[in-house]
Amino acid sequence: MGGWTIGVLGGSGLYAIDALDGAEWITVDSPWGAPSDQLLTGTIGAVRFVFLPRHGRGHVIPPTALNFRANIDVLKRAGCTDLLALSAVGSLREHLAPGGFVVVDQFIDRTVARPNSFFGTGMVAHVSMADPVCPRLSVLAAEAGRRAGATVYEGGTYVAIEGPQFSTSAESHLYRQWNCDVIGMTAMPEARLAREAELPYALVGMLTDYDCWREGDAHVDVPSVLKVMHANADKARGLIVALAGLLPAERTASPIDTVLDTALITAPDRRDPALLARLDAVAGRVLNR
Repeated sequence: MGGWTIGVLGGSGLYAIDALDGAEWITVDSPWGAPSDQLLTGTIGAVRFVFLPRHGRGHVIPPTALNFRANIDVLKRAGCTDLLALSAVGSLREHLAPGGFVVVDQFIDRTVARPNSFFGTGMVAHVSMADPVCPRLSVLAAEAGRRAGATVYEGGTYVAIEGPQFSTSAESHLYRQWNCDVIGMTAMPEARLAREAELPYALVGMLTDYDCWREGDAHVDVPSVLKVMHANADKARGLIVALAGLLPAERTASPIDTVLDTALITAPDRRDPALLARLDAVAGRVLNR
């Protein structure tokens, strides 16, 4: 039992949270390198928030260059209990109209150039990703979105592509055949790393466009995305405020809090001390007992 500290990963168009009381930008170092930016900490009511602009203030870091491991590591070091990701996404379904929010519950990972685990040679671990998001936080985020005035769709599969280019028409049609609902460039390996760090994770996809599968429509481009993105960002800030009011006073334990209990496989006497040192925040709970 204890209180909530919600880490917020702000996507395109969301670079700060104006509603925080006692807001302060702080620097948190990581053995995995530099995170995207400093962390903005503060409170809304009784809830502490730790905000990280995923692409850096001013949107200076492209998707593939994001240091996903450092980002998750510093949020863990800052005391986050749960993570809420906010991401701009394209729609692959007619009914998922730009301007709405999709609370994602599954992922297909098409990224190829990103380190996707904290673990490796000298300390091997395997966590389950069968159910990759936290159902509790996802339900709360959906209700918070509705209270913020957004049209909210609950459930959907996010296909993560490498980028930075938008997909081809053939790819867009293929992803629709795979029963994907939205497309983006940042959810993976973010969701994987959050699970390895024992941080319950929910993702709200902010719909900005119809990608390029719709016949007769203009294909997705930056100006059209930016136009919808700014309106979405206002609703996203409202979602964060509403979420603070929905969270129970006490945070009961989540099964995700202890996933590493059954994930470590390397024998204690064969573990690499250098890698263990880098894992002090992510896996210290199990490695130090």
